[in-house]
Amino acid sequence: MNSSAKLDRSWDIAQLPGLCEADQAKLRQCGIHTTQDLLKQGRSIGDRQALATRLQLHVQHINKWVALADLARVPAVGCQHCGLLLHAGIGSPHQLAQTPLPRLHQQILKLQVATLQRRDLCPSLGEVDRWIEQAKWIDNRSRTPQYRSGSAKRSH
Repeated sequence: MNSSAKLDRSWDIAQLPGLCEADQAKLRQCGIHTTQDLLKQGRSIGDRQALATRLQLHVQHINKWVALADLARVPAVGCQHCGLLLHAGIGSPHQLAQTPLPRLHQQILKLQVATLQRRDLCPSLGEVDRWIEQAKWIDNRSRTPQYRSGSAKRSH
């Protein structure tokens, strides 16, 4: 993967699919302006429950938004395709990285045909492969202590 590629993206909270303006305003009042802010404040189940209480929303909404924000970290997925992946049964970059390309593409194709009756709107195999490859990079980086601390070198 090109080391200059910007991976692990953060987006303005307004770009997450399915967030109405009222919910965006509530999130901003809690200091959540980006998807990265949402991920930081929703790290654990307890954090998400506390956020749901502060926002006076059901925790399921918070869980969905956190999953969407997590998927949106994959640059080629972003806010444009994170909802599609979530509806296809993929809830995290880790799960995306583990899913075989043919199976995932087939799931997405079935979803597109079932909901839109449009086979031609399905992302190409190459595009879905790029999502998986970027998710693998993010997943590996998040599991490698050297990357979490900011160092790009691995020691063997």
